[in-house]
Amino acid sequence: MKKGYVQIYTGDGKGKTTAALGLGLRAVGNGFKVIMVQFLKSAHTSELESVKELGNQFEIKQIAGHKKFFWQLTQEEKEAYKEKVQQAFETVNEMVQSGAYDVFILDEILGAIKNEMITIEQVQTLMQMKPESMEMVLTGRDAPQALIESADLVTEMKMIRHYYEQGVQSRKGIEY
Repeated sequence: MKKGYVQIYTGDGKGKTTAALGLGLRAVGNGFKVIMVQFLKSAHTSELESVKELGNQFEIKQIAGHKKFFWQLTQEEKEAYKEKVQQAFETVNEMVQSGAYDVFILDEILGAIKNEMITIEQVQTLMQMKPESMEMVLTGRDAPQALIESADLVTEMKMIRHYYEQGVQSRKGIEY
């Protein structure tokens, strides 16, 4: 790929991670090497199994995950978690600079910003230092305006209706 762009998938609707996975799958089909780094996620999900079938062309790494949702953490746990995310973010910086990937997906990085685990400025710096030929995708709710203005493409998933509202829980193979 000669020129890579920065994309953001945001909004309150379902499908941000799924859209990023679809882009990654398409990229692998064209011979590109893809990595998805998942922030704030630590549970086993079906996509972890799916990408194993693609060999080393598509990797998913869950970094700094926690067994609880962020809002369930005590203040002390939040501080320790923030430290862990900051350390993991340094590794992400090195991975981006390595040039080893054609597509770099930062899944739920916007949630890490919203929860004040990393800063908008850190992410803007990461976007600026990506290799020219790398496509970068950021996902999560509540994209900050500064990142929206820095990105090349922004898609908002808007929830209009969701079966969660009728009490339907996450379903294996569909939501995870």
